[in-house]
Amino acid sequence: MSPALGRLLRPTALTVSTLVLLAGCGSSQDPASSSPPASESASASESSGSSSPSPSSGSSASSDPEEAGTVVAITIADGTASPQGKAMQVAIGEPVTLRVESDAPGELHIHSTPEQELSFEAGTTEDELTFDRPGVVDVESHDLGQLLVRLEVR
Repeated sequence: MSPALGRLLRPTALTVSTLVLLAGCGSSQDPASSSPPASESASASESSGSSSPSPSSGSSASSDPEEAGTVVAITIADGTASPQGKAMQVAIGEPVTLRVESDAPGELHIHSTPEQELSFEAGTTEDELTFDRPGVVDVESHDLGQLLVRLEVR
């Protein structure tokens, strides 16, 4: 394959992969009947590889002011979430902490293979993931129908 053709096909493959991942978000499957336990590992696919997070969850805020890795702050209030579709790059092996501040309980969907659902209560909840391979991982709220964060693991 010529280098020019390769440059044209890469963005197309990434777009198709993203659309396939997002199409999976539209299923009408009951989330309660298909949620894997939080202790399961997950991975996300991209045309060039996949990411496997190793989750560890807790329901209280960290007291360590010098946290290692990336912290993704997610705020949910009055049916609105922030951020909305934010792209972030994270390093392979770097801990990623999802810090959710919410006025109501809910779930985050980590779109990886297999998919993972992280439940949270009203208040502040933290879940930590570590990715060991490159790829794209979408974090969504199905309750709100929003893509919150797209993690690009490199």
